[in-house]
Amino acid sequence: MLDNVQKGFAKDSISRYIDLENREVSLAVLHDEAIYEEELHRIFAKSWLMLGHDTEIPNPNDYVVRFMGEDQVIVARSPDGSVHVSLNVCPHRGMHVCISDSGNTRAHKCIYHGWAFRPDGSFIGAPVEREQMHGKIKTKKELGLKQARVHLYGGLIFASFDQNGPSFEESLGEMKFYYDMLFQRTDNGLEVLGPPQRLTIDANWKTAGEQSASDGYHMLTLHQSLLERGVMGGEPNSAHESAPAMYGVNVAGNGHTLRCIPADTTFTMMAGSTTEDMTDAQRLELMPPPGITKELLPQLAKHMSPEQMHVLAKAPPVVGNIFPNVGILFIYVPLRDGSLGSGLVLHTMNPRGPHHFEWSTWFFAENDTSENVKAMMRAACAQGVGTSGVIEQDDSDTWPHMSESARGVVGRTETMKYQAILGQTRAADWPDKAEVYEGFSKDDCQWNWWKNYHAIMTR
Repeated sequence: MLDNVQKGFAKDSISRYIDLENREVSLAVLHDEAIYEEELHRIFAKSWLMLGHDTEIPNPNDYVVRFMGEDQVIVARSPDGSVHVSLNVCPHRGMHVCISDSGNTRAHKCIYHGWAFRPDGSFIGAPVEREQMHGKIKTKKELGLKQARVHLYGGLIFASFDQNGPSFEESLGEMKFYYDMLFQRTDNGLEVLGPPQRLTIDANWKTAGEQSASDGYHMLTLHQSLLERGVMGGEPNSAHESAPAMYGVNVAGNGHTLRCIPADTTFTMMAGSTTEDMTDAQRLELMPPPGITKELLPQLAKHMSPEQMHVLAKAPPVVGNIFPNVGILFIYVPLRDGSLGSGLVLHTMNPRGPHHFEWSTWFFAENDTSENVKAMMRAACAQGVGTSGVIEQDDSDTWPHMSESARGVVGRTETMKYQAILGQTRAADWPDKAEVYEGFSKDDCQWNWWKNYHAIMTR
């Protein structure tokens, strides 16, 4: 494999780059343009991709423009309240119909020849109606904007151009049991705290994608300075004792992963004491999951099963991913005044060619929390995991280096190695959902991500 990295892609040749037996991935996958083109076809044109949250478009005719791979789409709310995702390509000459990032309009009108479309993508008509400038070969119904399938999950807007593929819930599989603890836990759900932060990073999208698949190992090294200075809790100079992402429970399935960090570990780091002898109810009362105030605990119990409540009390899911390109961080964040805050953040890594990706970051809070709590959470998100946050400054420094390594003709023959495998272990009191790896955080979840990538690329 190492000596036979060459340009060009055959549908069954990804195995030249991913060695399943030895759990190695050639750096060439971060550089090869033919692989990238195949990813656009097989992954980004067919997967369920997160485009935003429905509180970004609260009113009829509101819209935002987003990307699904290299395809620009209009995410719009129709007058009837439904959400539609339309390809932002005019069927007349291929011009972008909408050239604004967001707004409110009853009709999207192409500036080139004036063809107009409703928020649901249906074709209204062309100027000079009596002349029928859209012709007579196709009906108006046939000339609407191409539509993606849409699924709203806890207010999150997901879309897929694969009209016959698995449903969104089928794609999540058993991992939905865990994601519901983050996105389906209160009466009125999450609220987005402003538009997403966006920037372009000079790296291949997979560098951030595979790290988001519950890589806990880098906490000790990449974020060592944050631990040593007490920025992420604990005492200064106690990084190896207090690193929160090393011991816990990892769960994975279909390339989706979550890192469940023991509540006792978090409480010991933040408060210097333990919850070991407490009941589930006592633990949740003392330290609700990130983003849940004590006032919202009754709603949590209302929406979660006893099994889910036990997981939230013992080791709540806090970081992870949704395959292929969503990163999740529902974490505790120490604030500048020494108090404990919460950050609810989702990232997406949308490819912009093989050597760049757009890094988008959304901040969230539960809709039913007070404005003071939302302001605190916005500050915690910005300080910790926003574009300029202390955590993401570390993370985003690594990805361009990895991609630059892949550009070298010798460098791209090196492999990324996922050979530290814990193996499936499930405690007796842990739910029988998805693959479970309890113990020291190793390569299991990231390898699950790559196995799913390999399966899709060779299907």
